[in-house]
Amino acid sequence: MNKSILNTGVQSFIRNFLSDDILSVALKKSPFSNVSSQELAQQIASRSKCEHKLPDWFQNEGIYYPDKLHIEQASSEQTAEYKAGMVHGNSLADLTGGMGVDSYYFSQRMARVYYFETKAELAEISAHNLKVLGADNIDICSGDGVARLKNNTRVYDWIYLDPSRRAENNRRVFRLEEGFPNVLEILPLLFSKADNILLKTAPMLDIHEGLRVLQQVVSIHVVAVRNEVKELLWILGKSAKSEADIVAINLGSEQEEPFVFTLAEEQACESIYSPPQEYLYEPNAALLKAGAFKSIGVRTGLAKLHPHSHLYTGHEAMPFPGRRFKVEAVHPYSKKMPFKKANITTRNFPISVAALRKKHRISDGGNSYIFFTKTIKEQLVVIECVKF
Repeated sequence: MNKSILNTGVQSFIRNFLSDDILSVALKKSPFSNVSSQELAQQIASRSKCEHKLPDWFQNEGIYYPDKLHIEQASSEQTAEYKAGMVHGNSLADLTGGMGVDSYYFSQRMARVYYFETKAELAEISAHNLKVLGADNIDICSGDGVARLKNNTRVYDWIYLDPSRRAENNRRVFRLEEGFPNVLEILPLLFSKADNILLKTAPMLDIHEGLRVLQQVVSIHVVAVRNEVKELLWILGKSAKSEADIVAINLGSEQEEPFVFTLAEEQACESIYSPPQEYLYEPNAALLKAGAFKSIGVRTGLAKLHPHSHLYTGHEAMPFPGRRFKVEAVHPYSKKMPFKKANITTRNFPISVAALRKKHRISDGGNSYIFFTKTIKEQLVVIECVKF
C-alpha cells in the first residue's frame, strides 16, 4: 500500500482523470515522484468501478482503491445491506473479509465485527478504508480466519463466509467442495464457534444439491438486483426447522417484496393451464432461480401456459414480481412472421433468440415485446405484447 497515493494532490489528480482513457494515463510520465503512472491508472480504474457498485466508497475522500479484481469480487452496497438485515446480536466473524464491504454493513447491525483476510495488503487497505468510512467497531485481523477459529476459544453470534470460487488456474468453480475454504469440511468447526452461519455461494449452485449436502439450513435467499441474480445466501443454524424457507427477492425493482415459500409447498401446488389471456406475466430472475414455478401461479391465481414455459396469464392486470404485459395478439408460429422490430423472449421454444432474429429478420428494440413459446396443447405460438 503506497500511502503517498492518499496525498491531496494525488487524490485530486485521480478525481480529475476519472473520465480519461486509462491507458493514456499509464503510458504518460507520472507528475508525482513517489507514485507511478501504473499506480495512478490502477486507482482511476478501480475508483471508476465503484461509482455505481459502491457509491459510499466512491463519494468519500481518502479511499484507497485495491486492484479492480477485488472490487469485482466484492458485494455491491445493495446486496451487502440486504445481508446485514439478516443478522443480529453482539458479534460476527467475517472469515473472508476481502474489500470489507460486507463487514462495513454488518458493523451497522452488530456490536462488534471481526474481519479476517489472508491477503495482508488487502487487509491493510480495508483497515484504512473502514476507518475513513467511520466503522470503528471492526477488528481487522490479517491472516487465515479458519485457522484463527481453530486456535482460540472465542465464540460469535454469527459467522459469515464467502468462499473463493476461483481454482488455482483462475478457473471459476461453483460446487461447495471446490471453494476455498471448503465449507463442507469446516462446518463442524463453524458450528462449534457460532450458533448461526451465513454462507454466500455461487448463484449457479443448485438449491436442491445445497440442501442435500449442507446441514441445518434455516433459509435460502436468492438475491437479484434489477433482474440479475447476484447472490445465493444460506442461513445455517443449530435451531433449524425441518423445512427451510426459500426467499426470492429482486432488489431495485418496483416489486421488491420478497416471495417466501418452501419446497414442500411448491411440490403440493397444482397449476392450472390456459391459452394466453388478456395479460401475460414473466417472473423475475430470482423467482425462476428459486424454483417457485407452481406456487407463484397458485398464490396470484394466474394460469400457466405450459408446465415448462414459466409464463403466466390472466384476465386482469395485477401486481406481480416480474414483468407484466398486455397481450395484443397471439399468432401461430410459422415461416413468415409479421414483425420488423421487437424485443424477443423465448420460453420453452426450440429456436434461440439469435436464430429467430436472423431467420425472420427482426431487429432489436422498440415498444413491442414478442414471446416465442409453447402452449399446454404443445403448440408453438408467438404472443405479441406491450409492457405496462
